Amino acid sequence: MPRKPKVKYIFVTGGVVSSLGKGIASASIGLLLKSRGLRVTIQKFDPYLNMDPGTMNPFQHGEVYVTDDGAETDLDLGHYERFLDITTGRMNNTTTGQVYNEVISKERRGDYLGATVQVIPHITDELKRRFSALGETGDYDIIISEIGGTVGDIESLPFLEAMRQFMNKVGRQNAMAIHVTLVPFISSAGETKTKPTQHSVKALLELGIQPDMLICRTDQSLSREVREKISLFTNVEAESVVDGRDVASIYEVPLVYAEQEVDEIILEKLDLTCPRPNLREWKKFVDRVRKPAGRVRIGVCGKYTDHKDAYKSIAEAFVHAGAANNVAVDLTWIRAEDIERDGPEVHLQGLHGLLVAPGFGERGIEGKIMAIRHVRTHTIPFLGICLGLQCAVIEFARNVCKLAAANSTEFKQTEQNVIDLMMEQKKVKE
Repeated sequence: MPRKPKVKYIFVTGGVVSSLGKGIASASIGLLLKSRGLRVTIQKFDPYLNMDPGTMNPFQHGEVYVTDDGAETDLDLGHYERFLDITTGRMNNTTTGQVYNEVISKERRGDYLGATVQVIPHITDELKRRFSALGETGDYDIIISEIGGTVGDIESLPFLEAMRQFMNKVGRQNAMAIHVTLVPFISSAGETKTKPTQHSVKALLELGIQPDMLICRTDQSLSREVREKISLFTNVEAESVVDGRDVASIYEVPLVYAEQEVDEIILEKLDLTCPRPNLREWKKFVDRVRKPAGRVRIGVCGKYTDHKDAYKSIAEAFVHAGAANNVAVDLTWIRAEDIERDGPEVHLQGLHGLLVAPGFGERGIEGKIMAIRHVRTHTIPFLGICLGLQCAVIEFARNVCKLAAANSTEFKQTEQNVIDLMMEQKKVKE
C-alpha cells in the first residue's frame, strides 16, 4: 500500500503593528504554491473572544465574509478565495471564543474526567486539533495558518504556544514559520530602521519560535546590506528576508514574491520538489488591472462607507469584474444618510451604475430607497445586495404598486409590509 504523502504546514504571524497585510501575504504565498501544482488551503486564527465576526461593528472589524456553508468569518477568507480560486468554509476560520466554547462544552460533558481544565494543555490541544483538521481530510498538500493579532499581545499567546508545540511535533521539514514585520523608512533621518523587526523576532524567539522567513513590509525597497543586517540579528538566512515593498495593487504582491523566489525557498525548507510556477494567467489579470482600456464610474451606497473594509469583497469584486471587461472601475462611496439629507441628484450624478450594499437596522434606509428610485427612473444599472435588494422591493412596492406604507417588519410594522420573516424563522432565537 503506497504511503500517504505528509501534509506540510506553514504558519504566518505578524509583528510590530497590526494591518501589515498578513492575509495578503498568506494568499500570495498560497497562489505561488498552487501555481506549482500543489493543493493549498488557508485558515485564519483570530484571537478575539467573539464566537465569530457576525455581530461585530463593521467600523471596528470590517466586513463579515460569509462562506458557502453559511459561516460568518474574517474578511481575509475573501482574499484567500480570490487569490487561490478556492472555496473556504467554517473550518477555515477559528476564534478564541470558538475554542473556549468547545473546551468548556467538553468539560461540562465530563470529557476531561474531572481534570483541572487549563490553557495548557486543553486550550492548546484544541488549537492543535484545528491546525491539523483540514490536513487530515486528505484534500490538501499544504495548509497555511494565519495567526491573527500582533506578537506580544496577551490574547494571541495560546495560539503561538500551540503553534510551537505543533511545529515541534510534526518536525521542521513538515512545518515552517513566516513572520510579517515592519521595516520603516525614517524620512527625516534618511534611514531604513531594522530595530522594530529585531525586537519583533526577539519576542518570537522568547516564545520558542524561530522564524524561517521574514516578510518585511516597507515603502522603500530593501538593500542587500539591510537584509543582511536583519539576517544577522534574527538568525534568518539573508535569502529568506523578503522585500515586502508597497505596490500599486494587492494583486501584484505574488509577482513581487515570485521575483525573490519565495516559493522556491519554501519548497526547499519543506523538502518538496515541484514544477516551475505557471503565473501566465495571473500576469494577464494584473496587466488588465494596471493598464485597463477604459473606465466606468460605479456608486456604492451604504451605511458604513467611512470604513472601506466594511465592503471589502464588493470593492474587490469590482476589481475582478473590471479586469474581466478590461476597464477600471472607479468607485464613488455614498453615505445613505447624505442622500436623505441632500436628495439623490447631488450624489448620484454621472454614475454608470449603482450598487446598494448590505447592512442592518433602520438607519439610512430611506436614503437607500431614494437612491434606488432615482436609478430606476433614470434607467441606470442597479444591483442590490441583501438589504439593498430588500430596499428595492420596498421602493417598487411604494412607487410602482402604489402601496404607500410598504416596508419591512425589520424596520416598522404596517399593514402593507412586503418583507417579513418566514414562519419558521420567527421562532429562532440567537
